[in-house]
Amino acid sequence: MKISVIIPTYNRRHTLERAIDSVLSQTFKPFEIIIVDDGSEDGTRNWVQEAYPSIKYIYQPNNGVSSARNKGIRSSRGSWIALLDSDDEWMPEKLEDQVIFINENPGSLFCHTNEIWIRNGVRVNQMKKHKKYGGDIFKYCLDMCRISPSSSLIKKEVFEDVGLFDESLTVCEDYDLWLRITANYTILFLDRPLIKKYGGHADQLSRVPEGIEQYRIQSLEKILSMSILDQDQFLSAKDMLIHKLKIYSQGLKKRNRPKEFISIEKKIEDWLII
Repeated sequence: MKISVIIPTYNRRHTLERAIDSVLSQTFKPFEIIIVDDGSEDGTRNWVQEAYPSIKYIYQPNNGVSSARNKGIRSSRGSWIALLDSDDEWMPEKLEDQVIFINENPGSLFCHTNEIWIRNGVRVNQMKKHKKYGGDIFKYCLDMCRISPSSSLIKKEVFEDVGLFDESLTVCEDYDLWLRITANYTILFLDRPLIKKYGGHADQLSRVPEGIEQYRIQSLEKILSMSILDQDQFLSAKDMLIHKLKIYSQGLKKRNRPKEFISIEKKIEDWLII
């Protein structure tokens, strides 16, 4: 199995070494490691090229994490893609355990794992709402992002089928892609904590901005318009969209934004009659 590891980074020289070393320490060696530097200004370029000359380094002007991941995927030569955010870390057996699990489940094209959460240097327990699943998990992925990019191992042909990360989304780009994938593919879940996710730092990609639900709403509207869902999936996605629109609408009302409130209320009415 030829695995291409894609590490997007932006001004993360202080955490990138930990991420890279966790890949180099894998008991199953990847085919290649690709770092896509999304316009860093902290000396990342010179440091990577001097410290890790064998690693493929790609620089691009700052265009966002989705663009960086997509450039790495397009540039890869492996048949499988493993994503790793530059502030996360893999356990040494991460790839090996996933490869074994995939081989035990022939035909599987997507595998993710459980994870350890570190917040401000302290390990914290995941809340029940963040429970992860395997199988036909489209419905479970409608409310929030259930798969960490850093835990995923994906056959490259999946991207050729459903497309890459949506570069128009500044957040929830992973939520958007997982909806498209889980609508079409059965997902393997390896219930072992094989990655460490570090949070609490100021430049964390997943820090929640105000109005994050509008991006999930946008993704739900998009997938509902794509004609790729069966009837059951469509109804589940529609129900979740209406639910999120109602929450977003109430937030607009509380913040006294009447024009936007009226627009969202009209959307709710339109979806209720579909």
